[in-house]
Amino acid sequence: MSHGFVYSLWLSGERAGEALSAEALAQWTPEQGNIWVHLNYHSKDAREWLQGTDLPPLEIDALLSRDTRPRAIANEGGILVALRGVNLNPDAAPEDMVALRLYADKHRIVSACRRGLQSVKELAEQIGKRAGPATPADFILSLCDKLTLRKTDFINSLEEKLDDLEEQIVTGNSRDLRNDIAELRRQTVMVRRYLAPQREAFAALQTETGHLFKKTEQLKMREIRDRLTRAIEDLDALKDRASVTHEELMSRQSEELNQRLYFLSLVTAVFLPLGFLTGLLGVNIGGIPGADTPWAFGAFCLLLLVLVLGQLWLFYRKRWL
Repeated sequence: MSHGFVYSLWLSGERAGEALSAEALAQWTPEQGNIWVHLNYHSKDAREWLQGTDLPPLEIDALLSRDTRPRAIANEGGILVALRGVNLNPDAAPEDMVALRLYADKHRIVSACRRGLQSVKELAEQIGKRAGPATPADFILSLCDKLTLRKTDFINSLEEKLDDLEEQIVTGNSRDLRNDIAELRRQTVMVRRYLAPQREAFAALQTETGHLFKKTEQLKMREIRDRLTRAIEDLDALKDRASVTHEELMSRQSEELNQRLYFLSLVTAVFLPLGFLTGLLGVNIGGIPGADTPWAFGAFCLLLLVLVLGQLWLFYRKRWL
């Protein structure tokens, strides 16, 4: 198989878990067993193979599209699903979610993705060990479950990060936290952007695939959707907490600035009369009192000291200190 075929596996039958050769894939019939083909839609070989299959043209276009929002559309032959997964690739931002499309009927699954997804890799490993799903319906359930689990783990990591930021603000170590809080808020917004339509896609999978899902599988799909709903609620709460944390940070920084300005104002108030007196007696004209008296300078310094102590006493009485 070419590099455009990431995975080509038997889901059921005597060869369950084994890889399909190019010849076996070309000669495959539903009677032989269920199969899963995962493509890198950016590959020319994968695109040519997909365009040569008997899939409906609209489904082929959707599988090859570069950017799609999560959705699920059922037709008489199968269902087209577009989902998003957390990006766990090296040097990648997790909130830069990976788009995954798949088309499933009763006997095969054709999925397409440009970047790697940990959930897809884990499914392939389970299928290779004959411990994975054997039907397209089970495959979709397992994939949705794993995608939701990783989203929940990512949201939990964001909550832990926010807890740490809140603790730093409370302990007073709040320098340079504005960028961290802003980054966390940006991540929540980007993840929230895809979670809501993905929840609607799960709802469509639950209600519009009676020809593919059994009653028990629809109930499992509902549980997965409920978990995603709770994850969205946690994300909304996280977003609100981040806003409150940002406001608390701004309030504390404003309070610190006001305290510094207040201290500077008190210093200015103390030295203002001292500066006036020293400036007045420092003019170079005749008639300055004490110019010919040896002890005049000491008396003047004592007067300034008494003036400072009087001001401090007045500030204390006014509770300005």
